[in-house]
Amino acid sequence: MTIIRSIIMAFSCFSAVPMPQVTWSTHNMRYMMAAFPLVGALIGMLLIAWGHTSAALGLGPLPLGAGLTLLPIVVSGGIHMDGFADVMDAQSSHADPARRCEILHDPHVGAFAIIGVCCYLIAYLALASEVSTQQLVALACVPVICRCLSGYATVTFKAARKDGMYASEGATDRANGVRIVLALLGAAAFMLMASQGLAVALTAIASAVAALVATKRLADSSYGGMNGDLAGFYLQVAELAMLTCIVIVGRLV
Repeated sequence: MTIIRSIIMAFSCFSAVPMPQVTWSTHNMRYMMAAFPLVGALIGMLLIAWGHTSAALGLGPLPLGAGLTLLPIVVSGGIHMDGFADVMDAQSSHADPARRCEILHDPHVGAFAIIGVCCYLIAYLALASEVSTQQLVALACVPVICRCLSGYATVTFKAARKDGMYASEGATDRANGVRIVLALLGAAAFMLMASQGLAVALTAIASAVAALVATKRLADSSYGGMNGDLAGFYLQVAELAMLTCIVIVGRLV
């Protein structure tokens, strides 16, 4: 039952999918990050469904790209995009680390957050509009792989605050077990992506890992460790980077 509760908590925390209520406790959260990629799997299946539906209806590249852009945000409830926006505000301030942390926790949205999100969505829409039906399976693996890496970071990297939400998500006495599950799920998603094209899969996973390394360096140097906003920032950047590889490398090979 603990595993089921952890899955429910993962969907409750990281998606807008209605879930039954479970007690918020360390015991129930034990495997929550291991279940995080399941949210990505749901998003991936919806991306495939929308891609084939668009093709069956004879829709053009713009409706296709719009659906591929919006579905991850709708399913996640925008929680990761919120983190991306907060980090854009904080980084664009060019302030000292203490002030940047204050900006992250400020509920108000600044101009740089709006600009950053708009630029992100335009870039994602443009690339998603170039995705072919044959690339949908590779694209569906992206949210799974990114969440495997994000989950690994949550249970492994230093948290900026010991009492924050991010720290509680990563606090588990089954960290090694969570890492193993994440590694297996990530490997399965990678092999599925590689079956559609090895060069695309290798460059895509390399871009996601590079984004994680860069985010960790940013977190350690400017925020004293990882937090929820930085995790959301990473997820958005990694998904855009992997999509870029799928489209660009897919054209070259």
